[in-house]
Amino acid sequence: MIQVSKLLAGGQGLASVLLKRAASVTLDWDTRQKSRFQATDSHGRTLGVFLPRGTVVRGGDVLVAEDGSLVRVVAAPQSLLRITACQAHGSAFDLIRAAYHLGNRHVQIELKPDHLKIEPDHVLADMLRAMHLIVNAAEEAFEPESGAYAAGGHGHGHGHGHGHSHGHGADHGHDHEDHADHAHAPAAPAPARKTINIQAAPAPHVHGPGCGHDHSHDHDHDHDHDHSHDHDHDHDHGHAPTHRHDDGHSH
Repeated sequence: MIQVSKLLAGGQGLASVLLKRAASVTLDWDTRQKSRFQATDSHGRTLGVFLPRGTVVRGGDVLVAEDGSLVRVVAAPQSLLRITACQAHGSAFDLIRAAYHLGNRHVQIELKPDHLKIEPDHVLADMLRAMHLIVNAAEEAFEPESGAYAAGGHGHGHGHGHGHSHGHGADHGHDHEDHADHAHAPAAPAPARKTINIQAAPAPHVHGPGCGHDHSHDHDHDHDHDHSHDHDHDHDHGHAPTHRHDDGHSH
């Protein structure tokens, strides 16, 4: 038995000529969702697969044996239910509803733009038909969703090396490629929050281009404000030894 402990998702990084020469192993979903199993490849060799726990094997992945040989994984066709929307009595939105109800029942689902696939279940089939969906038996490969946080869950048979950059709409001032050269100070604990009930006031009108108001109004405002403040200062300002302020600021 040849031990296998490494998997290349989608054969990422391998030349096509190597993939063509590689042996293959055909596995159904029940086997591929396991991280430890035995199988026989197209060259008749027995493989003992020991992958990190939680790893899901997909069609198109490549197993690397202990002797360096490559084994290409083929997803075996299996009995499934193929679910499509009824064009006469429903819409494509019905597939979203179906996925929601199946997900609530923790059913493994393969999601496609125009159909869903699940493993055979006559109770679920009756439920889906009652929702005006079309349910047919099919013999196809099964690649259900693994979950957003599943280990090794590359989901659709392609590698997630993410060679592309994700735009964040802002210019970052430092390089994210290597964080080993600098350390981030630990974030200060957030202060305790108090709930304050504030009555919302109407939003003020903001004047500007396009607001529809005439902004050429005359600013002839009368600013006749009486500032006759009585300052009875009885303190010494240091102007002269006997100088004091009395009403009217007469110096």
